[in-house]
Amino acid sequence: MPLLDFLRLNARWLLAGMLLTLLSSFGQTYFISIFAGHVMEDFQLSHGQWGGIYTIGTTASALVMVWAGGLTDRFRARTLGAGVLVLLAAACLFMAENPAWYILPLAVFCLRLTGQGMMSQIASVAVSRWFVGARGRALSISSLGFSLGEAILPLTFVFLMTLTGWRNLWLLAALIALAAIPVLLGLLRQERTPQSFAAGEQSMGMETRHWTRNQALRHWLFWFMIPALLGPAAFNTAFFFHQVHYAEVKGWTHLELVSLFPFYTLTAIAAMLASGWALDRFGVERVMPWYQIPLGLAFVVFAVTPSPGWAMVGLFLMGLTNGGMATMPATFFATFYGTGHLGSIKALSTAIMVFGSAVGPGLTGALIDLGLALPSQYFGVALYFVMATVLMQIGIRRARPLLAAG
Repeated sequence: MPLLDFLRLNARWLLAGMLLTLLSSFGQTYFISIFAGHVMEDFQLSHGQWGGIYTIGTTASALVMVWAGGLTDRFRARTLGAGVLVLLAAACLFMAENPAWYILPLAVFCLRLTGQGMMSQIASVAVSRWFVGARGRALSISSLGFSLGEAILPLTFVFLMTLTGWRNLWLLAALIALAAIPVLLGLLRQERTPQSFAAGEQSMGMETRHWTRNQALRHWLFWFMIPALLGPAAFNTAFFFHQVHYAEVKGWTHLELVSLFPFYTLTAIAAMLASGWALDRFGVERVMPWYQIPLGLAFVVFAVTPSPGWAMVGLFLMGLTNGGMATMPATFFATFYGTGHLGSIKALSTAIMVFGSAVGPGLTGALIDLGLALPSQYFGVALYFVMATVLMQIGIRRARPLLAAG
């Protein structure tokens, strides 16, 4: 189907997915981190203390996601999305009114769970169920909300911070989340899901059946994929979390480095759309085993680059993989494990990725304190992605025949 026809016929569901991914921004690292300086100043925290608080809150949210993400198997996106938006607004209010440093882990937990965790989970599971033949294309379009948030919200809120206090901006975030509820309900007034028609229209997985989460956990393929799920979340987050330190080590200004980020965002958007087309054209089993190779090369470039110009090459390579991250995992789980219990299985993978985003900054920060320079660490990160790629190759090649088995 031509793209324009596809967009016209499916606009309400694609826009709902974009809205959910956009609103996940309020729980994403790139948004929370813009308030770091004010949070540390108001609560008299060091970089290490703030990083520890962030890790604790994020790790706790990853644990709860294992259960909470399964709610997408029990409730429609319309109902669950509206409910989680109320909780996200409450989390933003909590951050705005928080009076003491020792409550910060709970505030971070609430933001990470409702924002990064549940908003992303609802969007990816719902779109994976709404679309079968054009799943990759639909996921890539709905995931544009992530890129829109990255491109607009940090710049907007940093500017607004020059006009008002940081706590007022969390109040604004709460109002935006609440204002989105009627929009979401309007878009999903006629919610589309295969389960509303017939069980036979659901997408089946390996051995022509729907896998439960326990069955997926007992199957070797899931364990082959864990490094690929963990790595990008851990080390992408670490790169952006330590961006100021990285610029200092390289002898650049922070502004020189940040000025390259829009190029990364544009690359990620292009890669996201291209990955959706490639998934529908060639199949996830042929595309996914290769998509983390550019990320490994990116960290080699980050390690050796002498100038911001060469760092742009690294950001280009990073954008290629991160664009694919918006579509690959969701398509993989729907294809290999079916959509009958997709929410609970995807919740586990989301929890792994959230946990990775907690571990990455803490691990790299600890190694910096031990005297291992960040550029030197990036060679090890590149080797990690080589290992993850090899495991994906082995796992998916062995599992591919099971897609046709029944």
